[in-house]
Amino acid sequence: MNICVIGTGYVGLVTGTCFAEMGNDVICADVDTKKVEMLRRGRSPIYEPGLEELIRRNLHEDRLRFTTDTAEGVRKSLIIFIAVGTPCRDDGSCDLSHVFEAASTITHAMKEYKIVVLKSTVQVGTADKVRELIRSKTSVDFDVVSNPEFLKEGAAIDDFMRPDRVVIGAESARATEIMKELYRPFVRTGKPIIFMDNRSAELTKYAANAMLATRISFINEIANVCECLGANVNSVREGIGSDERIGFPFLFPGVGYGGSCFPKDVKALASAARDCGYEMKVLEAVDAVNTRQKSILVPKIRRHFNGILAGKIIALWGLSFKPRTDDMREAPSISIVNELLSDGVMFQVHDPVALKEAKKIFGRKVEYCEQPYDALEGAHAMVLVTEWAEFRNPDFDRMQSLMAGNAIFDGRNIYNPKILREKGFVYYGIGQ
Repeated sequence: MNICVIGTGYVGLVTGTCFAEMGNDVICADVDTKKVEMLRRGRSPIYEPGLEELIRRNLHEDRLRFTTDTAEGVRKSLIIFIAVGTPCRDDGSCDLSHVFEAASTITHAMKEYKIVVLKSTVQVGTADKVRELIRSKTSVDFDVVSNPEFLKEGAAIDDFMRPDRVVIGAESARATEIMKELYRPFVRTGKPIIFMDNRSAELTKYAANAMLATRISFINEIANVCECLGANVNSVREGIGSDERIGFPFLFPGVGYGGSCFPKDVKALASAARDCGYEMKVLEAVDAVNTRQKSILVPKIRRHFNGILAGKIIALWGLSFKPRTDDMREAPSISIVNELLSDGVMFQVHDPVALKEAKKIFGRKVEYCEQPYDALEGAHAMVLVTEWAEFRNPDFDRMQSLMAGNAIFDGRNIYNPKILREKGFVYYGIGQ
C-alpha cells in the first residue's frame, strides 16, 4: 500500500520504517529540514535498537522516502498517518495544535479518497474534531481512523512487528477492511486486531498506560512502607506477583517512571476526566506518588553524609528514563541531580547512550564520563538510576579501588545487598 507518515519523531519513524519493512511504499514527512536530510543519509535522529539498520535497508530498496513536502506525500498515498507531537500543557491536557495543522495540510492536498489515521496519542474526541475540520474544508470522501501505538522504547521494532494486539477505531466498513489488510502481515501468529469506535480506541491508549503507571506507583508505595515496617519489598513482590491475577510485569520497585508516555498520559487522562466533571482520585495519587518517588534516594544520600554534601563527588550510572533508549524526558536522574546540585554535590555521570541528551539538560553542571568506571574516580558514593544490562554485574573490587567512599545507592534493586556489604560497601536500596 502507499502510505504517508506525517512526523518523524519516535512514533512516526518507527511506524513508517516498519510498514516499509513489510513491503509498503512509505513517505515520511517532516518540517525539520535537518532531520529529513539526516534520515535521507540513513542516519536515525533517535536511538532505538535496530531502527537505523531498517531505515538504511528500506532506503536502499526504495520503499522508504523522507521529505519536507507533506502535500506530496498526501497526494501519493491512500493512508496518511498523523504521528506528530502532542505535548502536555501546564494543566495536564494535550496540546493538539500540531495534529490540527497536519489535518489542515492533508485537507488542502487530498483530491481523492483518503484514510486519515491518528497515530499520535490524543485526547478522547480528537478524531471527531479532525473529521469536522476536514469535512468543513473539502467535499472529497475520506475516513478518520484512530490507531493508538503501544511501543516500548528500547523494544519498539519488536513491538510493532509482533504486537500483542492492534487497536483500530473506525466508523466505516471501507476503512475497516483497508486497515485490516494493512495490519494482516503483523498478526499472523493469531494476535487480535480489535475494532471499535474512535473514542473507545483513543481512551484505550490512555487506560493502558494509566494501568501500567498505577502498578509502578503501587509497588513503590509498598516499597516505602516496607522500609517503615522492616519488611523486604523483594519478598513481598514475589509473594503477590505469584498470584496469577496480579503477575510480575511492571511490578518492580525503583525511583519512579519517566519517558514521554506514562507521565503525560496519566496527566492527560486525569485532566480529561476533570473536564467532564469527574475526579480520578487513583490517577491523581499515581502521579503524586511518582513525583515523590523520583527523589526517594535524595534524603537517603543526605542522611548518609549527615547533611554535609558540599564538595562531595557522586558517580551516577544511568541517565535515560529506562534502558535501551537515550530518552531523558521526565527521567528520575534529572530530579536527583538537580536536587543534589543545590546541596553542592559534584556529579560524574555515565550512560551508555544518553550523554548527548544529558548535555542539553545539565550543560556544564556535571562531568560526563564515556566509561562507567571513569565516573567512579574519587567518588564518595555511586547512585544507580537506570538498570542498563551492563551495570548489573560490575567488578565491585575495581569499583572499591576507584572510589573515595563506599556508599552505593541502588535505585533499581539490581544488586545483592549481602554481597556488597561483605565487600565493605554501605548499601541502600528501595524497600529493603
